[in-house]
Amino acid sequence: MKQTILITGASSGLGKDFALQLIKEGHTVYGAARRVEKMEDIVQAGGHAIEMDITNKDQVKRAVDQIITEQGQIDVLVNNAGYAVYGAVETVSIEDAKSQFDVNIFGLANITKEVLPYMRNNKSGKIINISSMGGKVYTPMGAWYHATKHALEGWSDCLRLELKPFNIDVVVIQPGGINTEFGDVLYQPMVDRSKGTAYEEMALSLANATKEMYGKRTLSPPSVITNLISKVIRSNKPKTRYVAGKFAKPMIFIRKYFGDRLFDKVIMSQVK
Repeated sequence: MKQTILITGASSGLGKDFALQLIKEGHTVYGAARRVEKMEDIVQAGGHAIEMDITNKDQVKRAVDQIITEQGQIDVLVNNAGYAVYGAVETVSIEDAKSQFDVNIFGLANITKEVLPYMRNNKSGKIINISSMGGKVYTPMGAWYHATKHALEGWSDCLRLELKPFNIDVVVIQPGGINTEFGDVLYQPMVDRSKGTAYEEMALSLANATKEMYGKRTLSPPSVITNLISKVIRSNKPKTRYVAGKFAKPMIFIRKYFGDRLFDKVIMSQVK
């Protein structure tokens, strides 16, 4: 069944892959991102591109109003926009930490709150929140990023209960290691923050491990997560959570069943 789908963070990586595949499947797809010029391929494929910063409430409202005017409804919201601030807690400024929450939590909430009244009126809809295996596990230097993803997990659970009477599903996707530009954006700012501090050596080790993983292209392709998104959209009764991608299932398993101490050893063995 053809549906109207809004995807945030659609200018690159997972969001772009979602958009292009869902257009192929016959859906009406709106990609939203700050870099609208990076979504020209979505338009050429038959989709729509909207310039939108999810932390800007006026832009969020205009985007949702445009879609409602043009399509009459929004059936699926894919909350994909987000980024990672990495660095030791001591070296990351509170301003940078707040920006991390502004995008990954409060910006996500902005667009969700704007879309929900229309879904409630239709008594149907799906909110798909792209979390991370980092919402269940953790890595050094990632305190603020993991804090947002742990928060998103709990936020999504509460939202799911609130929206059940209105026949609106809330689904969490927990990707593992995916071949996108995520790692490239992550490690250099972390190294820069750590220069001359007690955490410089650890930051360099983590950066080298990250570059090696992404450089070897041993991580999972975006299609692994895109296929999950497609499955959720087709499902009449989706699960509350889906896990996929390199390292995700084993890492979550080790942390859950073997405890924090063993998990700590496994993680720190990769930071040499």
